[in-house]
Amino acid sequence: MTEHQHDEEAVRPKVRVTDKRRVRPDGPAIDDPKEPERAGPKGELEQARVQAAEYLDHLQRLKAEFDNYRKRVLKEQTRAVELAAEPLVRSLLEVLDEFDLALMAAERRPEFDQFLHGVELVYAKLLDLLRSEGLERIDARGKPFDPERHEALMQSGDDQEGEPRVADVLRQGYTLKGRVIRPAGVKVTRG
Repeated sequence: MTEHQHDEEAVRPKVRVTDKRRVRPDGPAIDDPKEPERAGPKGELEQARVQAAEYLDHLQRLKAEFDNYRKRVLKEQTRAVELAAEPLVRSLLEVLDEFDLALMAAERRPEFDQFLHGVELVYAKLLDLLRSEGLERIDARGKPFDPERHEALMQSGDDQEGEPRVADVLRQGYTLKGRVIRPAGVKVTRG
């Protein structure tokens, strides 16, 4: 070491580095940073109780928030279902008005032919309205029996051989947007 380097070291102040994570604010260094501030089982028990109370409070708040969320979602879903039917019901009100007019006309002048013609017009309008919503009639007469689209209400013929076919439609069946909502009630025959 030269004399010049020795002089620089004498002039430079010594720096002391202290790791603050290892020193208590009011005292000496701590050997284990995970050691609780209060020593002994009573201090640990009190700290555990405080922590348990905090967890319980947090859990109760979360439970209440979830219950409120569940109720709000259920209310919104119910409201959405109620509102989903509104456009169809509005359209059906027109048909209802026309039925009212037909009934009033039938009371004033009971002519069966005119009444029948009015009812046929209202029926056609109702059918068009339901078709626009995706309703289709199941064409069943003369077709092979399909248990997914047909419900056998009657059976004719004693012949047990041959493919079952729809002989007659007793109650119309319908699909809504391709899904069967009511199977056709049919009379089935074999042979």
